[in-house]
Amino acid sequence: ELVVQFQVLNQSCQCLAWKPRPVGLWPCPVQSQHVVAGYSDGTVRVFSVSRTEMELKMHPHAAALTAITYSSDGEMILSGGKDGIVAVSSPRTGMTIHVLADHKGSPITVLQCTRKQYHDLGVEGGELWLATSSDRRVSIWGSDWLQDKCELLDWLTFPAPVGPEGLESLPPSLAAFCPWEHGVLVYVGFGMQKEALFYSLRKKQVFRKISLPAFATSLSLSPAAPFMAIGFGDRLLRLQPCPAGDPQDYAGHDDTVHLCRFAPSGRRLLTASHSAVFVWELTGA
Repeated sequence: ELVVQFQVLNQSCQCLAWKPRPVGLWPCPVQSQHVVAGYSDGTVRVFSVSRTEMELKMHPHAAALTAITYSSDGEMILSGGKDGIVAVSSPRTGMTIHVLADHKGSPITVLQCTRKQYHDLGVEGGELWLATSSDRRVSIWGSDWLQDKCELLDWLTFPAPVGPEGLESLPPSLAAFCPWEHGVLVYVGFGMQKEALFYSLRKKQVFRKISLPAFATSLSLSPAAPFMAIGFGDRLLRLQPCPAGDPQDYAGHDDTVHLCRFAPSGRRLLTASHSAVFVWELTGA
């Protein structure tokens, strides 16, 4: 059933994210349900689901947006563009407070925020976040939004062979914080091998590798159990236990599985391909 629809004329919506629910409140109050969307003209729009209206329009980018997310407390919006620029904006004031050009020249593929998971980084604030760009680079940041602090903690570059043949376009570079291993992120992308890499922010090194049947096109980590969902270009979806175990493969998509996303409960998984959206019930999760 279609409940709410927002339409922006003459612009394509490139990315979107739900505002996280307030800590300790479940279910989320209807009045706090908001969606932020990034558009091809470089604008960011915030929509109220309850009032079915656009509440805010910002223009922090000169290029089309490719990734967007809220901070873990919902007080900031992080957006990334096709030109590699990352902007941090306040949905309260509509002002852009940080513009980061570290990934300039390569489209941003992932932005993700998480509450700080441990206290041995030696930085202030309660937020960790990462940015990933299509040139296989990942930056990890520590932020204190109230103090207007944003500090680069780590910078990763993953190697890849030169001039691949038989690939019309390179698989995306994707990274995510690991919910079940604090201080760890998982990376998949075009590289020397078809694999998922586990990187320790404490030790600053890759400490685990899981072989994959092909280069991944989508990735999501379960918030409730130690396994991840990985999509591939040959219509395949894989559920991979971590750190080890036999994977479960599922067919049925009509094209590349370009999106995997676990529900916050971890009991359901949403996947999408060219013209189909699947919702999976995870009975063993």
